[in-house]
Amino acid sequence: MKFARYGERGAEKPALVDANGNLRDLSAHVGDIAGDVLTRLDTFKSIDPESLPLVDGGQRLGACVGQTGKFICIGLNYADHAAESGMEVPPEPVIFAKYTSAICGPNDPIIIPRGSEKTDWEVELGFVIGKTAKYVSEENALDHVAGFCLINDVSERAYQIERAGQWSKGKSSDNFGPTGPWLVTPDEVGDFDKLGMWLDVNGERVQDGSTATMVYRVPHLIAYLSQFFTLHPGDIISTGTPPGVGLGFKPPRYLKEGDVVELGIDKLGTQRQVCVKDD
Repeated sequence: MKFARYGERGAEKPALVDANGNLRDLSAHVGDIAGDVLTRLDTFKSIDPESLPLVDGGQRLGACVGQTGKFICIGLNYADHAAESGMEVPPEPVIFAKYTSAICGPNDPIIIPRGSEKTDWEVELGFVIGKTAKYVSEENALDHVAGFCLINDVSERAYQIERAGQWSKGKSSDNFGPTGPWLVTPDEVGDFDKLGMWLDVNGERVQDGSTATMVYRVPHLIAYLSQFFTLHPGDIISTGTPPGVGLGFKPPRYLKEGDVVELGIDKLGTQRQVCVKDD
């Protein structure tokens, strides 16, 4: 199954995606794709999408999950991306936070922060926790996944690398976390270790990779993270990016006002963002 959320920011409504890619309103059955609803997504299999109201076209898509408590990112998780960054593959997953105020819809604009000259792109596989996870094993880890989604881990490299302190301030500006369009259940995704992923800037393919080159895989990440803190339904984990980010070009290339970023992952849909400057 594919789930989505549509409508004005902060007032999104839940939807199922039917076989033709149309949104079907789920409001009569559930308030949101969030919280404890994520623990029982299988119950919606009994609903015929054709029986649900068709959502009018042209609606804004929100992030595919609501009420997220933690947005956790994994750094340097593709060997080829670590190499282009001039860094070694870490002996354990690199963890940093993307604050939840960065979360936005998949086609909302990328807002370049005031004074920024190094805003960058990163196509990433994300997944959403569907069942509380604490001290879980790798063998049982996937039982805690509600679904997978597409994420653009937008990053301001000067804030991330050149300023003192942690990475999070370079990762958490407003609209730095486009998420969706869909939350896709694991049974529909299938082999998430072999998904093609890509990102274009102004029509030029700059990232063209696969989840097959990920260093620390999804079960390991869940087990690893759950040793340090409890994962709750709605938490988002973004798993890293393949090579081709702006920082890796020689000379580096960064986003500017008017640039168009398009990205996608097999089975998880696509995103499109126009870059605008913050006032």
